[in-house]
Amino acid sequence: MPFKSFRRLEIPDVVLVEYAVFPDERGFFAELYKRTEFLSGGVPYGFVQVNLSFSRAGVVRALHYQLKPMEQGKLVYVVSGRVFDVAVDIRRGSPWFGRHVSVVLEPGFALWVPPGFAHGFQALEDSFFLYFVTKEYSPQHERCIFWRDPDLGIRWPRVEGAVVSGRDSRCPLFREAETNFEYPL
Repeated sequence: MPFKSFRRLEIPDVVLVEYAVFPDERGFFAELYKRTEFLSGGVPYGFVQVNLSFSRAGVVRALHYQLKPMEQGKLVYVVSGRVFDVAVDIRRGSPWFGRHVSVVLEPGFALWVPPGFAHGFQALEDSFFLYFVTKEYSPQHERCIFWRDPDLGIRWPRVEGAVVSGRDSRCPLFREAETNFEYPL
């Protein structure tokens, strides 16, 4: 079986995926996505775009989302390195509205972040990060939330010396952020 487990986190719509790695003397092989496995693991989405980013240790890329009708679900992988990954529930009426889950991702694991969540991460070491997304990027629908919003209570590993883009430094606080998501989606 190419996937070891699909584990729902404290917000059960967010799923941590552990995939099987098949090493041999040449290196290794791993299946990153197989529709039937993901359907049975509770991820009923297909993907239309794949993105790759590289972040140096300490870089924060957070907390991004797209409004409906261009809302994105994201299946995210660390190809190399390690990241502190965060998903914030922004679905009005959700029992988890305004709460977040976080995990440390490294090769061998992926995180499913469904539509209706803001997503971000901090690179704990130089990292290549792969995103499979359910809808194409749409600049006019893109929004963000300030990564250090005290109301969210996210415990970022490195606040001092964190490298954040100018745009991410100017994101609104959660209570001021625009959202058009209702629970359930």
